[in-house]
Amino acid sequence: MTASRAALTRDDLRVRISVQHVRLGGVEHRVIRPARPLRNGALYRSHSFYDMYVDRADGRRIATLFLLAARSPRSLVHLPTRAAPTAPDVGWLGEQPLDLVLAHRATQFPVTRWKRLRERLNAGNAPRELRTARVPLGDVPAGEESSGTPVDDHWRRDPLRQHVHARTLFLTGGTGAFREAARDLLDVTREGPPAAATRLYIPGSCNYHVCRLLHAWEDLDHGREQFHVEFCPTWAR
Repeated sequence: MTASRAALTRDDLRVRISVQHVRLGGVEHRVIRPARPLRNGALYRSHSFYDMYVDRADGRRIATLFLLAARSPRSLVHLPTRAAPTAPDVGWLGEQPLDLVLAHRATQFPVTRWKRLRERLNAGNAPRELRTARVPLGDVPAGEESSGTPVDDHWRRDPLRQHVHARTLFLTGGTGAFREAARDLLDVTREGPPAAATRLYIPGSCNYHVCRLLHAWEDLDHGREQFHVEFCPTWAR
């Protein structure tokens, strides 16, 4: 079995989305969601860190949604990862599934309003518009190969702030932070399949381990817990 590190194309940064406009407290909120459920993109909290597992396809969908968050300073990007099928070997450490919301700092959205807003989004009569979103390849920042900067150091320059409310992790930051996080996700989806194809996969082990850190342990003093993204071969169809 083989798998290649195929070059990223424009089609890799295309995603079907659902767009909803919901009023709450006299304010209209625009919310972007993936049009179809994530099957192989899940997020968990365990102790003081977050683990996200992705396969190639859903990892690239999620990365594209990070890039959309960078381009949508007035929108919330909601990834319903809590409803995804359980990733392999998850559960023995008491992991709790979480949804993920990406909020550009310009939205200034109070996370305490999220539960009420989510209820209105999920109402059967809430209108939604389906469309295809495309993000230019140029939105993906260069990695260490071209810039000389280690790819896991961006949390020091432009960190994504973290808040948990109503079983949802909010990541809030600027355009650069979301684009650099998307690059890390895309790196995982590029490097993961060749490793999985040539080595025995054992869930939760380190026989091969393709991952990136969006936040590192040293950042705990500033209220940002480790966010770890790991490649996992497709586990749900």
